[in-house]
Amino acid sequence: MIKAAMFDTKPYDRESFEKVKGRDVDITYFDTKLDPKTVELARGFDTVIVFVNDELSKEVIDKLNEYGVKLIALRCAGFNNVDVRAAYKKIHVVRVPAYSPEAVAEHAMAMLLTSVRRIHKAYNRTREFNFSINGLVGFNLHDKTVGIVGMGKIGKAFAKICLGFGMHVIAYDKYPSEVPGVEFLSQDEVLRQSDIVSLHCPLTEDNHHMLNKDSIGHMKKGVVIINTSRGGLIDAEDLLEGIKSRRIGAACLDVYEEESDLFFDDRSGHILQDDILARLLSMPNVILTSHQAFLTREALEAIADTTLSNIQGFFAGEDVLPNEVCYKCEKVAECKGAGRKKCF
Repeated sequence: MIKAAMFDTKPYDRESFEKVKGRDVDITYFDTKLDPKTVELARGFDTVIVFVNDELSKEVIDKLNEYGVKLIALRCAGFNNVDVRAAYKKIHVVRVPAYSPEAVAEHAMAMLLTSVRRIHKAYNRTREFNFSINGLVGFNLHDKTVGIVGMGKIGKAFAKICLGFGMHVIAYDKYPSEVPGVEFLSQDEVLRQSDIVSLHCPLTEDNHHMLNKDSIGHMKKGVVIINTSRGGLIDAEDLLEGIKSRRIGAACLDVYEEESDLFFDDRSGHILQDDILARLLSMPNVILTSHQAFLTREALEAIADTTLSNIQGFFAGEDVLPNEVCYKCEKVAECKGAGRKKCF
């Protein structure tokens, strides 16, 4: 029996994993996040199942290794919270590279439509029997230019939706591939030409704060920014200044750089200590959701299924771990061994 400890567990996680869990994996669920203070809870387990805001620093990884943990199973696609260099030759790391691209892409479009058609404001008005439509003027998406940064499965799903709205789609990707109806340009050109910019790329050292004072200054006045990827792609302070100067017309955010101590928990009875986030939330043209773009029944079931398959494959001694995160190569996408054999 494989003993697994799941951290940062929410009711929907437990429900989806219990639905697909096999008899060979015994999961103990912990509400708390994994970090240096809670890593002791992992003692005696074969694997840990973690999420985006769990902390897999060198200190935590060394402790997990000391406790005999053999596998870190991410139940998400991103792995910027894992010190992969510290894990090399100690603990294998697997992830869920694609669970439901459509779920995230649809959420991005839902936020965009809500913002540009003022649906959230209209909803609040009509619930108070205010049926005035003054101040609710939006704009058509048809014929607008949307720039997509990152054309993986989610980016492609979002592009398909945008093409259905009759939008002009331009994109940047480090490894571009031919996509019908999409024109690939440099990142600078995508940011410069777009009426709407949507980020669908992983967070790396190279693209940290890719949207900053300089890049925002070269974007169209009134541009709408969507981020359903990772908060660290945007310098939040520069985003705030861009909104105040009216260079940015609206921001639709499902992620925030300093979200780890805030998102996924009820903070309604607390005073928000993050001044930048508080100011962003005070802006009438900012829509923020708390990292829920993935949250559909289909995506949750796919996450649970792939995570458990990753665990079962590893402990069955399979030579190939198709969803393993590479440690030997700094550029994961360039690793010639990834997906064909274990990293070590």
